[in-house]
Amino acid sequence: MTRLPKDDGKAVDCTFLAADVLGDLENVTGTFDFAYDWGCCITFFLSSASRHVANVHRLLNPKGKYLSLCFSERDLAFGGVGKYRRTPLGTVLYLSSEGELRALFDSNFRILDLRDR
Repeated sequence: MTRLPKDDGKAVDCTFLAADVLGDLENVTGTFDFAYDWGCCITFFLSSASRHVANVHRLLNPKGKYLSLCFSERDLAFGGVGKYRRTPLGTVLYLSSEGELRALFDSNFRILDLRDR
């Protein structure tokens, strides 16, 4: 656990994990109030992403929040259009539509905001 200072002089306790989010996460114990996903979900094809969503849901407290930042299929990043895009590193990303993301998360989460920019 790491204690991080906040702007108001108080601190917040944070736990940073490195784990296979598509695995069973058997070594991860406890639950969390907040999970932040920066680009993780977009690296999975929809068939695998449901496992990721289920793992996040299982590890969150009942009133926990999950923030995911990912690319939209409408985004022109990575040189083009279409659902599958090759990155400069040679990896292939699957870019979801808003409808796909809603369908993926609706069964486990109450979506507070979903924006396509």
